[in-house]
Amino acid sequence: MNEYEQQKSWFGRNWLWVVPVGGCLTIILLLVFGAGAIFFGVTSVLKNSTPYEYAIEQASTNIIVIEFLGEPIETYGIMQGKISLNDDSGKVDIKIPIKGPKGEGSVTVKGEKIENEWIYEELYVLIKETNERINLLDKVLEGI
Repeated sequence: MNEYEQQKSWFGRNWLWVVPVGGCLTIILLLVFGAGAIFFGVTSVLKNSTPYEYAIEQASTNIIVIEFLGEPIETYGIMQGKISLNDDSGKVDIKIPIKGPKGEGSVTVKGEKIENEWIYEELYVLIKETNERINLLDKVLEGI
């Protein structure tokens, strides 16, 4: 027997710990990346929903909200709550963090979709610094 045949490869010498550790690490990475993909996919769908877009539009054009937060008003952070849809009906109960150059706040949206039309029970901005609540359903307070 020559020297080459007697010497085992690195894998041949270390397979007893490489296989279990590598297998576990692979499974953990797949779970983490899978959960991340699901989270970002769901978040993307929710951000494209009618209640989300309507709430951000109302907050961004409201004169009082603009006075408190400044312009431009944009979203940040992670939205909380839930939206359920079933054909032409559904429910929404979400809280969207927003900010502007002057401060931060959150938009709360609660409503129901009946016969393919959203009816909002609550739609308001809560200013973080002052805890002031600005009703976005009051048409007198709408901006341009």
